[in-house]
Amino acid sequence: MRRLGLLLRLAAFSLLVAFLVMPQRFAPLFAPFTEYGAPPIYDQGSLLALAAAHLGTVFLAAAASTVVAVSLGILVTRPSGAEFLPLSRTLVGIGQTFPPVAVLAIAVPLVGFGETPTLIALFAYGLLPIFENTISALQTCPSSVIEAARGMGMSSRQRLLGVELPLAMPLILEGIRLSVVINVGTATIGSTVAAKGLGEVIIAGLLSNNTAFILQGGLVTGLMAMLLYDGMAGLEKRLLRAVHVG
Repeated sequence: MRRLGLLLRLAAFSLLVAFLVMPQRFAPLFAPFTEYGAPPIYDQGSLLALAAAHLGTVFLAAAASTVVAVSLGILVTRPSGAEFLPLSRTLVGIGQTFPPVAVLAIAVPLVGFGETPTLIALFAYGLLPIFENTISALQTCPSSVIEAARGMGMSSRQRLLGVELPLAMPLILEGIRLSVVINVGTATIGSTVAAKGLGEVIIAGLLSNNTAFILQGGLVTGLMAMLLYDGMAGLEKRLLRAVHVG
């Protein structure tokens, strides 16, 4: 069963790469979804370049969200920063309260069109799962382990870096995974403000009433999200095994 799952993942990855590199080979599959001689494959740009730009935006936003959310999570789980937990939770939750489209509408007048407003929207939208998982992970670290580290003469900084964060890492990584996968789909809205990405393919399909384009943008986005989710889940398992062995 495990081998079958691996084969399916490899097949999905190979299919995705093949479509992005040689999309015209798949034209017969999408031709039934076109009308009046419309092109069956998106031809207004490179699908591979759009997919790379899409993922680049997602990962850049995820990196920023991770740094801010994990730092805040560490701060509010320390005795000196516990009083800031309600305020931090409120601020981080704003990104989930306002839909990304609303954030884009606010950001565009301030920073203009392009990738920047999309990054802002994804950054805000991706904070909450990482922040909450960081807090949960650090608050549930076994007290006996922390006391043992304290008994060994480790400072607060050493306990954080050498004990708490390694134990918390699987749960923190799960939050990052959720944030990344959610934003792979959310990033498609960036094309409404001239950001490069797979949303460009979907919008082109909507404007030209070309279902083939819409399917291509949606399928590639969905397949990338599934593969990322699976790949990052595998990384989490390896980290968890490493922590248990350690």
